[in-house]
Order: sequence, then structure tokens, then C-alpha cells
Amino acid sequence: MSPTPVAMASPLRPATYSWEATNEAVAARYGVPIERIARFDLNTSPEAPLLADRIVRAGRFETSLSEYPPSDYRRLVEAAARRYDVEPDEIVVGAGADEILDLVGKAFLPAGGAAVVPEPTYAMYRVITEQRAARVVPARRLGAEAGYAMDAESVRMAARQASVVWLCSPNNPTGLAEPPGSIEALLNGLQADSDADRREPPVVVLDEAYAELAADSLLPLRSAYPRLVIVRTASKAYGLAGLRVGFGIARPATIAAIAPYRPPGSVSTVSVTVVAAALEADGWLPERVAAIHAERERLAAGLRAAGWAPGPSVTNFLLVPFGTPERARVVAGALLRQGLVPRTFAAGHPLADHLRLTVRSPEEDDRLIAAARSVAAGADSVTRSDAAQRSDAAEGSDAAAKSDAVASSDAAEGSDAAAPRNSAAMETR
Repeated sequence: MSPTPVAMASPLRPATYSWEATNEAVAARYGVPIERIARFDLNTSPEAPLLADRIVRAGRFETSLSEYPPSDYRRLVEAAARRYDVEPDEIVVGAGADEILDLVGKAFLPAGGAAVVPEPTYAMYRVITEQRAARVVPARRLGAEAGYAMDAESVRMAARQASVVWLCSPNNPTGLAEPPGSIEALLNGLQADSDADRREPPVVVLDEAYAELAADSLLPLRSAYPRLVIVRTASKAYGLAGLRVGFGIARPATIAAIAPYRPPGSVSTVSVTVVAAALEADGWLPERVAAIHAERERLAAGLRAAGWAPGPSVTNFLLVPFGTPERARVVAGALLRQGLVPRTFAAGHPLADHLRLTVRSPEEDDRLIAAARSVAAGADSVTRSDAAQRSDAAEGSDAAAKSDAVASSDAAEGSDAAAPRNSAAMETR
């Protein structure tokens, strides 16, 4: 049973990962009724927007279900272009943001090349890099007191020999955006270095999966840095993770380099229809984001009252420190026995002493707050014998798995764990 969702079976084979445990697997493992399982590990919404339900019930889609979707996804592309205030030829569509990341890897990461990854961050960057037979060049982040901001100078130095730089703002799993001006300054530095070295600058991927929740985007920077690719998704603020729709946004020449790797029809006609409508509809998204923000603050306050210390966040999740990896694993095991699935971090991960918790519905969040109080009061095994604690720690470690084990999930965020090479944890985008 692997302690992380990404396992490197052999240094000669590319990185692979396992899916998170299903609700059925969690229920069976912990003896919890399946209807009591609450996913605090996936950063998804507890419910889809009403407009999605109406469209699906009506059954009128871009094409018949017996046909493929339009090969150019024209209506979806045009809706996205209007929403993001870009031109249609600046957009490529993928089956979720993860497919966009994969397309970037295929287009710009040669075998034997290198990619910069400021860690900790979304682990798919490492997975994709290693699957392309390229090398990961880690760059450090600053500590919690600095909002886990990337060390821009470290990134810049590492990028001098890299083909791709992977950035994430707001960053998953730390929950905060990069400081104002820092990414623009980094791009200016990368351009200056490439001019001095007389080489093409690296492609910079800026993953903005949580941008709508942060009410901020750096899309305009693509004008000054032509090899910037912004990644957006319908999975987070839009609450449409099950439809698997993501976008890559860049200057036309960069999109033209990515497009040949796009598979035909990877986004279903149902997804095209619903996400286009969601992008076209006005008014509903700001209300939804405001509700997520309010519930996030209520959840954070409840957890603080229970004795936990969630960090600040501009996203739909909270990062909670527990002091030691063992304590985090014990708490994870206690939550899992109540059907509450947290996102855990494997041994060796820089956040191994933390749990990441998605903001869910008020009812589910109240269950989490009650569980936190129970743990704080010592009512759930935290004060049991050392042997029992070690058992809980093993269960909490299993929660990071994602296959036949009970796992927490974050389509990719990892570091070293079971294997000598780096591993990651997953949460599809």
C-alpha cells in the first residue's frame, strides 16, 4: 500500500500516480455509511450550479450524444474568450486544467530537458516533467511567515537552464497568491537573462486554477512575455469539476505550438454545452464566490475555536499545521473514522505536519468543526497508548495514498515519500 499517490517503481520509468480512494473504498475501510463520506481532500464544490442541472435535464447539447463535439469547440472557445477578455486564437481547450499542463509538457519539454518547480506546489508539474523524461529543478519557497511565496531569485537562477517554469498562484496547497508584482518581476528577469544568454526564454506556465476565488489574474502579462501560458479551469470556483474542462491562454504563436498535441474530442459535448453556458451567464459567479469566502471564514473561525490554527487563504481550502507529522497523521485517522477525508502529505513532504481541508457545505463543515473539538478534547484516541497512536498514524498515512487505500486527494502535490525519487499527491483539476 503506497503512502503517496505517486510511485516511482524504477528510476528508468516515468512518474506515475494512482487515483484517490473512492467513497466506497473509504466507507468500507472505516465502516462509515457511504452517505456520511465528506470529501475535504479534493478542493471541489459540494454542489454544481443550478444552471448545469437545468441544461442536463433539458438534454439539448452542442451535438447529439451519438456524435462527437465540434472539433474546434467553437462556442466554448468564444465564451471563454469573452469571459477572459482575450481573442479566440489565444485559447486552447483541454479535458480539465491537467490536460492543458500535459499539452504544455508535450509541446515544450524535450527528453533530457529541465523544468523548474517551486516546492511545495501542485505535484502534477513534477509528474508531467518526469513523464517527459525531463529533469525537475526544485526551487525553494519561503516559510509560512512569508506566505510560502516563491523565492524568485532561486527560480530565476534555476530557469537559466530550463525549458519550462511551473508556477501556481494562488498556490496549491498553501492557499495564497504570490506577492503583488513578484511574477511580473520574475518574467522581466527571465527575459533579461535569455537576452544576455542569446537564447529563447523558457515557457512559463502560470496555473490560475483558483484565480476566480482570489479575484485576481495576471492574464495581461502575456503581452510582455510571449511564452507565458495561463491555465484556467471550470473545476474550482465554477463548481464543474465532473465536466473536466480547462483552458490554456497565451499569445497566438504559443497556442499554435501547443494545439497540434491536443487530442480530438477529449471534452464531451455535454461539457462543452454546460461550461459555455456557465461562462456566458452573468451574475451568478460573484455570488457563488462570495458564499465560498463567507463559509471559508466561518469554517476557519470554528476550527480556531476548537484549538486548530488554519493559515490564511484566498482559495476554497485551508492549510492547517499540527506541529509534527505524527500528530497530523493521528488527526487524519480520527477524521477518517468519522467519514471526513482530509488531504494529507506523505513523510518527507515539507508540509507533512499539515492537513489541507476543502471548504464544503455548512453542514459538512459543521461536522468537521465538531470533529476538531472532539480531537482537541481527547475524545478520539489522541490520548490513547503509543501503540494506538502509531496505528492511527499508519491510517493517516494511508489517507495520502489514493489507490486501493483510503486516500486524500489533490490531483498532484508531492515530494519524497515511499520511493527515493520525488512523489506527488493528486487532486484532478
